[in-house]
This record gives sequence, C-alpha cells and structure tokens, in this order.
Amino acid sequence: MRVAVILAFLLPVSLSAESRLGATDNVAAIRSHRSGVDVRWENKIGRALSELAILSVAREHDQPYEWSLHEMEAIAVGLDPAVIDIVRNRKPLAGIGDKETTIIEVARELGAHRLTPDTYSRAVTTFTEPVFVDIVTLMGNYSATATRLSAVNQQLPPGWKQFLPLPFTPPADIHPDSRSRLTLIRTPAAAAGNPPALYSRGMAPEGTGPQQIARHTGGLQSLRTSQGQPLVDIAALVTARAHDQPYDWTMTEMAARKDGVPATTIEIIRDGKPTTGLGEKEATVIDFGRQLFGKHYVDADLYARALKLFGERDLVDLAGVMAQHADEATLLTAFDQKLPAGQKALLP
Repeated sequence: MRVAVILAFLLPVSLSAESRLGATDNVAAIRSHRSGVDVRWENKIGRALSELAILSVAREHDQPYEWSLHEMEAIAVGLDPAVIDIVRNRKPLAGIGDKETTIIEVARELGAHRLTPDTYSRAVTTFTEPVFVDIVTLMGNYSATATRLSAVNQQLPPGWKQFLPLPFTPPADIHPDSRSRLTLIRTPAAAAGNPPALYSRGMAPEGTGPQQIARHTGGLQSLRTSQGQPLVDIAALVTARAHDQPYDWTMTEMAARKDGVPATTIEIIRDGKPTTGLGEKEATVIDFGRQLFGKHYVDADLYARALKLFGERDLVDLAGVMAQHADEATLLTAFDQKLPAGQKALLP
C-alpha cells in the first residue's frame, strides 16, 4: 500500500507499469489476479500440493520449525513422502509429477531471487494464471512467516523431532518455555478453550510459533512512533537488497530519501558495504537483516544488541517489516513487476 502511495506522489499520472500479468503497478494489483479463494485452505491445487508449496519455501529459508510442523501435516493430507524427501535433500526433480516438479522449481528459483520465463510459462500452463497467483501468494505468506520464525530463533519443544537438515547450528539463546528468544505470553483462557481446526496453525505447540510472535507486536504505527519512519525504511531497504528486488528497492529508496534517510546509508545498504560509521541503531538493523536473509539466522550477540537497543516489541515489529517485504518480493519477482515507464531502476 505504501508503495502505491509513493508512486502516486512521485511519478506522473501518465506513466504506467507492467508485469507478466499485464498492467500492474504494485503488489496489491498483482494479488488482484488471484482466483478469490483462501490460498491456505481452499487452494484449487488441493491440500497436498499446498503443503508442498509451504515445505518448498521452508527449505529455501532453512526454517526448521516451519518445515517440521508442515512435514507432519503434508503426510497427513497425502503428500508422497518421496516428494518430501526430494525437497528436504534438494535432490534432482526426476520421477515425480508435473505439478510437483513445477511447484518445487518455482520455489527454488524464487529462493535465488528470479523466475525464468520458461518456468513461469510452464507454471501458468500447468495451473492457469489465477491459480498460479494463488500459489505464489501462499509462498510469499510463508516466506514472511519463515522470516519471523528465524528472527526469534523459534525451535521445537523438547521431544519433537526436527526433520530438516540445516547448514548451521541454531543459537542456544532461547527461553525454555517459549522455545524462542521471546518471553512467553500465554493464550488468554477464553481462546485456549476453543478447539483448533484440524491441521491449522492452532495446532502449533502452545507458546510457540506465529501466534506467539504476534502477541509481542505493537504494529507498524507503534514502530513508526517509537523509532521513526527512517528506521522502518532502512529495514525495508535491507530486505529489498537481500532479495535483489529492483521494484521494491527503487520505490522504497525514493520514499527513504523523502523521509530523510541519508544517501550514504542508502549506498551502504545498496553496495553491501560495512556499517562502520553509521549510527548504532541503523547499523544494527542493517546487520540484522543481512544475517537474517543471508544466513537464515541471527547470531546471539547481534540479537542481544538489537534487543537492548529496541526492546522486544519494536524488534519484533522491525522483523515484521522485513517479513512483509520478503512476502512482497516473492510476488514482485515471480511476476517480474516493472517500474513505470521513464523511472530508472535504482538497484544495480
């Protein structure tokens, strides 16, 4: 929404923008091409393939909590364990169906911040355009969830098996009750009495997962009031840079300059330069985002530094800004969103 407002104020009305979907100028316009169903529970590809899309995203983000819960769910709704094994171990896509192959390949390419014309064409042919928009929307949603989970180092409860091999050892800086870096906020008694829907997010172990993270948020306006819009812009910029997303970067850079983010700070983010010399808060947000998206975890010392600077609520909200832009980057990249005619891309 903010990008659309920026576009309206900074660009001539006569300019138009396009994507693979035709005339679109922001993420909301891309989402308007969806089929209209709930992409999580009513996706026209069926529950098994929906879970495959989620697992494929969790694999690209090296997200063990999300993977482990959704592997159990995927098996429960009938996804072939052999397909799961291909995703888990990044095996070649041989001997499985066209739909499964296409979903996995789309996730792998988006994990590398691109989607080739051949893969896009195959996906639209296999699923139809509206259904493919549903699939990518689902992938974007779970890219955001993976970002939030990794930021707070969410781990499974003791005794729960972790099914995803990782290229790193998760930091040990977690609370024993929440199994994450967040202090435990228990579910209100009235809510706890409601039985969870089968295979829903409510089946996440109590005190863990996205719902627990959500209890620690203050919201975007709270973050802006507390930390200022320039710091929010920096969180968005570091995410756009990490995803090599030219549309999101360009629109956010224009807004950031208008909001007072110094050109030197923008250059440091854009060119991957060290954060030495920046203010402590600015440097910490940039370092946090670089680790989160580059390594898929944030080390304990950096998290502790960020927590001391921002407090738990604002830090969770900063991670939420990064999560939102990771979601949007998925859609913008998948559908090759172009900048308006005449607007130069500001990201090399």
